[in-house]
Amino acid sequence: MVAAARAIETHRVDALARDAHAEHFVRAARASAGWPTRPRQVPDGDANPLWGRLGRYFGLRTRVIDDFALRSAHAGARQVVILGAGLDARAFRLDWPPGCAVFEIDRAEVLAFKRGVLDGRRATPRAARVPVAADLRDDWAGALTAAGFERDVPTTWLAEGLLLYLPHAAERHLVATVDRLSAPGSAFGYEAKLDIGAPMARDSPVYRATRRQIGVDLLALFDGDPRPDSAADLRTRGWSTAVHTPFDFTRHHGRGPLPEPNDPLAPNRWIFARRP
Repeated sequence: MVAAARAIETHRVDALARDAHAEHFVRAARASAGWPTRPRQVPDGDANPLWGRLGRYFGLRTRVIDDFALRSAHAGARQVVILGAGLDARAFRLDWPPGCAVFEIDRAEVLAFKRGVLDGRRATPRAARVPVAADLRDDWAGALTAAGFERDVPTTWLAEGLLLYLPHAAERHLVATVDRLSAPGSAFGYEAKLDIGAPMARDSPVYRATRRQIGVDLLALFDGDPRPDSAADLRTRGWSTAVHTPFDFTRHHGRGPLPEPNDPLAPNRWIFARRP
């Protein structure tokens, strides 16, 4: 779904982010082969709750995390770790500084699918790309270290569209692990959800359109545990944090979703933390 949204964003005249590989990921998967990947293929255009409003949210999120990752890398964080990397193509499409390594952690079958598509396109990474086959419920820190991760090197950690699906305890463990592995000068950019939202928000057109158009029930995927305050946790560990709503960046860039009544995006937060 996010790859399809990135593909649509790529072909907009006012695109915030471009990902030439996204469309090919969508076409290569049997379940999504018929999904739209270009604006003209979207019924009702931007009025479509899924590929319009939510799609623009994903495009905006991609751009904001791109900018954060590149700023951190150019500030000296020469390792990037993408947690739950999925179909993230940042290793291939961003202009990383020389000597930068991008570690992508995800399950083996996800990485294998991704490798097949990228190999078929003869894609060349713009940094030293290191896939790490690991389940985030297991000892992913050990797998990351075994793959060549260096704990004394400043690192940029990215968790895009991940924590809102984890149980409370798993999110806290992930944040504690990132803290334990981070050298001074490291940074952590991630998305969190304060809660699933008010009962009326659960009947949002976004959720209904997603179920109807692609058969995905996002509400069933979200974990129902009370969400931890990960930003506060990081502050107690000595990190500085900046917490934003997505709408802050809509206003900054001049495009993207704006608040609506009973908005399912209202509980979403984008957090950017730095270890001095």
